[in-house]
Amino acid sequence: MQGVAELFPVSSLGHSILLPAVIGGSWARDLDVSAPDSPYLAFVVGLHVATAIAMIVYFRRDWVRIVRGLVTSVRDREVATPDQRLAWLLVAATIPVGLAGLLLDHLFRTLLARPVPTAVFLVVNGVLLIAVEELTRRRTTVPAAEAPTVRLEAPTEVLHAAPGGTRVAPPPTAEEASDARTSRLPWLTAVLIGAAQILALLPGVSRSGATIGAGLLARLSHEDAARFAFLLATPVILAAGVLEVGDLAGPAGDGIRGQVLLGSVLSGIGAYVSVRYLTRYFEHRSMRPFGVYCIVAGAACLAWFTLA
Repeated sequence: MQGVAELFPVSSLGHSILLPAVIGGSWARDLDVSAPDSPYLAFVVGLHVATAIAMIVYFRRDWVRIVRGLVTSVRDREVATPDQRLAWLLVAATIPVGLAGLLLDHLFRTLLARPVPTAVFLVVNGVLLIAVEELTRRRTTVPAAEAPTVRLEAPTEVLHAAPGGTRVAPPPTAEEASDARTSRLPWLTAVLIGAAQILALLPGVSRSGATIGAGLLARLSHEDAARFAFLLATPVILAAGVLEVGDLAGPAGDGIRGQVLLGSVLSGIGAYVSVRYLTRYFEHRSMRPFGVYCIVAGAACLAWFTLA
């Protein structure tokens, strides 16, 4: 559940809180992330680290380019290539959520990471996903009489002179083309998209949903917004997990290290399969179905907690 829900715009933390509460009994009593020194929180943190590792593996070629771009940018003291600019955009866009996480994570978790507020925020998450999609649809729907004429040009290949003849430079991959488009974002826009991750501190609000939605509002395509959201999420999830995973070596990890190991393997597999699916899904589809799911699931949980 963690590996899948972390990438789908449905809030993994929200599901980690709501599922034990719905099942009840020892699940509701023992699996409480808001409890002080909760072993369940240490368990969830271990799963987050595995999710981040799976995303690094999936985007490994992209991260090699991005890290190389950052290193060469520092070395040459310039931001000249798309990879260099994208690297710095990711750095700048990660700062707001990093600071907010350090200052607010404990406060939000202890005050809000409870079943009823989480169910409410899950409904809010669904409403926001549908609202963003509706705004995007209205913005891109142009009446036929006003539709601009688009001139399509066949792609050209770049030729480079070389000793003994001429060689053809390979065209960029779809991933490289997407990253190049994203690298043209204004700095402030990229920072605001990254800052949207702060909403995920509210249990029930999805990190990927918030950043994809912000990317759509910034006029990125669904495909580019999703890729940028996944790249942004990776260092944040990994850093948050590494900061907390040390607890597993102490009393919080007593008796659950085997479960953490098994859960992490399953979480990593789920995250890898999910990101592989979603990068293709968002090439042609929207977040609307996930919004409907969040509203229905959140409302059903509220009804369950009220009537139970």
